[in-house]
Amino acid sequence: MPATPFRFFDVRVLRAERLSPAMVRVTFTGDDLSAFASGGRDQRFKLFLPRPGQDAPVLPDDLGDGWFAAWREMDPAVRAVMRTYTVRDQRRDPDELDVDFALHGGDHAPAGATDGPASSWARTARPGDRVAVLGPVEEDNGGVDFRPPPGTDWTLLTGDETALPAIAGILAQLPADTPAKVWIEVPGAEDAQPLPTKADADITWLVRENPQDNAVLEAVRTADLPTGTPYAWIAGESANVRALRRHLVGDRRFDRKAVKFTGYWRRGATEDDLIAEIE
Repeated sequence: MPATPFRFFDVRVLRAERLSPAMVRVTFTGDDLSAFASGGRDQRFKLFLPRPGQDAPVLPDDLGDGWFAAWREMDPAVRAVMRTYTVRDQRRDPDELDVDFALHGGDHAPAGATDGPASSWARTARPGDRVAVLGPVEEDNGGVDFRPPPGTDWTLLTGDETALPAIAGILAQLPADTPAKVWIEVPGAEDAQPLPTKADADITWLVRENPQDNAVLEAVRTADLPTGTPYAWIAGESANVRALRRHLVGDRRFDRKAVKFTGYWRRGATEDDLIAEIE
């Protein structure tokens, strides 16, 4: 077993495909991508992008265990843009890695909403563009959060478009006939996409009417849920996720330990803002 289950990989864009108005899929390849070992489901990793005018992301010289402290000490105007993303799919022979990027601007975006550095990069990604990723080298790693305990009878999944790649990955790996209730909020009806699964999944797409509303919470509040022992995986905007967790634990009597909740973003804050809070 390696000393650490994660390492840096130099990768490049193989192709980019517009899946919908709000989503772009970028496929990466790399000479040593064979060592990248996704655990599937909601596998997350760190993506490092070049700044405008750079041909490749600028990283610390030392990419060992102290890489984060070294990265923080670099000039913010020069160091690579760091974001957290989900592995949408991975293939072998040849080695390819799919990453779906939610686009924050566009026709269905809230007034004044603009792309951040990552979604802006994804809009114009071209074959050969260089990036770096910090990803797993063993499948059982801390970047996978979806872990229903033994005895789970059914699964509840919710999220917005930022959580869609993870939900897709989870559904793809759920055992056959596993009951699942799924709610996904997207900017427009055309942003719904096929989600292949062997599970017995009831999937509801919610088109965003008002960005300030918590459409997922309202849908779950009025839903008839299956009987038996549940496991919930909920992700998206932080405040919305917390509100839904309170409903599941307080009103629906879910076991706290059976609710995995993750704020993929926070309204009014970028990932750079969140990083700055700990610097």
